[in-house]
Amino acid sequence: MKQILYFFVYLNIYTCFFFGIKAQELSLSIKSEKLITEATLDSLQMQTNFSDFASLKKETDTIHLKIQRMGYIESELLEIQKENDSSYTAHFFFGKKYNELKIFYSEEDFNQKELQRVTSEITDTYFILPFETIPNSLKKLTALRNQKGNAFARLRLIDFTKDENDKLSATLAVANGNIRIVDSIAIKGYEKFPQSFIRYYAGVKKGAVFNQQKLITQNENLNSLGFVSTIKPPEALFRKDSTVVYFYLEKQNNNLFDGILGFATNEDTQKLEFNGYLNLELNNNLNYGEQLLINYKSDGKEQVNFRTKLTLPYVFKTPFGVSGELKIFKRDSTFITTEQQLKATYQINPTSTTYIGYRSYDSSNLLDIAVAGNPVENFKSKFLIAGATYLKPQNKILFPIKTAISIDAGIGIRDTEGKTEDQLRVEATLNNIFNLNFKNSIFLQNITSVLFSDTYLVNELFRFGGINSIRGFNENSIDASLFSILNTEYRYQFNDGVYIHSIIDFGYFENETQSLKQNLYSYGVGLGLNTKAGLFKFNIANGNSDSQDFNFSNTKIHISVSSKF
Repeated sequence: MKQILYFFVYLNIYTCFFFGIKAQELSLSIKSEKLITEATLDSLQMQTNFSDFASLKKETDTIHLKIQRMGYIESELLEIQKENDSSYTAHFFFGKKYNELKIFYSEEDFNQKELQRVTSEITDTYFILPFETIPNSLKKLTALRNQKGNAFARLRLIDFTKDENDKLSATLAVANGNIRIVDSIAIKGYEKFPQSFIRYYAGVKKGAVFNQQKLITQNENLNSLGFVSTIKPPEALFRKDSTVVYFYLEKQNNNLFDGILGFATNEDTQKLEFNGYLNLELNNNLNYGEQLLINYKSDGKEQVNFRTKLTLPYVFKTPFGVSGELKIFKRDSTFITTEQQLKATYQINPTSTTYIGYRSYDSSNLLDIAVAGNPVENFKSKFLIAGATYLKPQNKILFPIKTAISIDAGIGIRDTEGKTEDQLRVEATLNNIFNLNFKNSIFLQNITSVLFSDTYLVNELFRFGGINSIRGFNENSIDASLFSILNTEYRYQFNDGVYIHSIIDFGYFENETQSLKQNLYSYGVGLGLNTKAGLFKFNIANGNSDSQDFNFSNTKIHISVSSKF
């Protein structure tokens, strides 16, 4: 009989060992001297099931803290009563509920403008907070102290008292710690990164007050450069007498190439003619932040457009930079115009840059005879130019710039066969992305240019039309002494690599050589794909003027491919 009994005992032990025994769950409920409403229970967000008593006890302490934060500052946990083997009831005394707290403060710690971020009820000596907002309000005030360099600032409420009207008050105690200053900046990952961009583009400077949140924003701004990406948020090493900030960066290939070139022999001249386009952009190949642009476009018949530009930022590690640009535009056998430009730039702050410079035009009339109503003449122009730009980046791969504003003005003279004439040229571009949420956004852009002069020549007018101005029209097919364009897009972003958008463009232009004033409009759709090879853009748009009826043959397809290498 004993052997049989031992057999069943061993069988039970082995069964428990191999298959386990499910632990009994403990349940928790709460009671108080007053009725606990469903709204109060929802606010407590209490856990009711536990695997052991220690976890249950810890939850009751958490509930007690939540009850106090709701305004029951005098509440107590009276006991935890065991109802049966698996059920427990926590008995609380709630007491009086206080809806607000009067907090005395020192103006040495916070001024009234800073306190307005958490409350509107402020006097010279105290401010009032609703009880439910106290934790978040103290976090906001702590963040303000951190921004002032008190990286280890701590705030707490002390000396709770009740006045004769049974109102509750406390004193705000601030432990500031030492103010931390950025003493050194270290780059990890991309050691050859041009540190002038850290100082002037991101705005991180030695000797500045340490502000962790600001550093994170400045670190994200570096992503908009294109030739560098941030691996992770910056970190700080706090030593006894110094603070070192570490940036973790990785170099990115940001050279762009796009082009199709062809050639054929002109039947009339028997000369070799090139057609197609070439777009080459070389960025930061010398680890200096420099940029070289080369752009060539030719349709083989009507027009040839060539542009090259070199930009050197932060010369001698100063906020000053220089850039030079050359443009050549030739329209069939009518004229050829050469534009040269030299600018000296100064970065005011991470988002704003101003510049002064010199711009000249040299244009030659290629016509053998004058054409009535088409004033084309040889001329030379010289302009002193000044302008400013504002760029606000955002941390998005497809759309790294949220806001861009550019204003350029030039005052000068035009010399036409011994006749001089004063002129003024003004060009402005403004665009902004309104982010509705991660996937939906609205893009708005205005481009406006105007030439002020007593007389006008065709070969000095602005030229616009195409994917970079008003879509649905041929590239640079419209001449104007004044034009203004509004580009609008509603964008839907599927992910970081694909988006679609609408196209609705409006334009107005004047051509003083033809006494022409006209409204333009276009509409269509577009697609953007960010691939490993680069960014592919496909736009289809129909452009018309107010003097035209809709004609499907006016539909244009614009394709842009930028390959990175």
